[in-house]
Formats: sequence, structure tokens, C-alpha cells
Amino acid sequence: MNRSEMREQAFILLFEKEFFKDMPLQEIEEVFSENVSALSDYAKELFEITFAHSGEFDEIIEKYSNGWKLNRIPKVNVSILRLALAEIIYMDSVPENVAINEAVELAKKYSGNEDYAFINGILGSYSRSK
Repeated sequence: MNRSEMREQAFILLFEKEFFKDMPLQEIEEVFSENVSALSDYAKELFEITFAHSGEFDEIIEKYSNGWKLNRIPKVNVSILRLALAEIIYMDSVPENVAINEAVELAKKYSGNEDYAFINGILGSYSRSK
């Protein structure tokens, strides 16, 4: 399994967590492993890091989304943005440009037609501001 597929696993877990807020992380991981595919260590780590720092990521998203409140941004886009920010901030093995590009690709696959530009804009603005 390549890194993009592992990242996609983490994204699916994050998106599920949006709808099952009371379900423990470990249970979501087990359900995924039993019903979808074996969960990679990278996906598990990325999912757990992203969830643990979601408040921090939400502040960044709101700051760079030009007046959009988090509750107005589709959950799929919030999940993609959080995931990318986790890689940018906490995963030293992933270059920023790769994390941004992978987020754009996830948006093209799972989100609305033009949402990838919104995601690219937020992540690009954050990256340039550092």
C-alpha cells in the first residue's frame, strides 16, 4: 500500500468520526479494519494525531478561510483540511507541498467540483504565512 492510500484510509476514518462523535477512536479503527481493509500504521497514526489536534487545526482553518465559519464548511472539506494540517505540522517525513497536493487530490475525489481550489487556497495561505 502506498502513502496516498494510507492517507486516504486516515481521511475515511476522520470523516466517519464526524458522524460518530461518541464512538472511541479504537472502535472506529476496528470497524474499518474488519469491514473495509487492514488499517496501515501510518493511517492509524495520522488519524490519531489529527483527531488529537483538531481544535488547533480548526482555528487555522477559520483564520485562513476568509470569513467562513467552520460549521459552514462541508464536513468532507474540514476532514481533508485537518488531515493536511496534521501532515504539515506534525509529520516531518511529509513535505508541505506533498501534503497540500494530496489534500487537493482527496478533494477532487471526495468533494464538490470546485472545492479543491478552496482547500488549496487555505493550505497555500497557511504555508506562505509560516
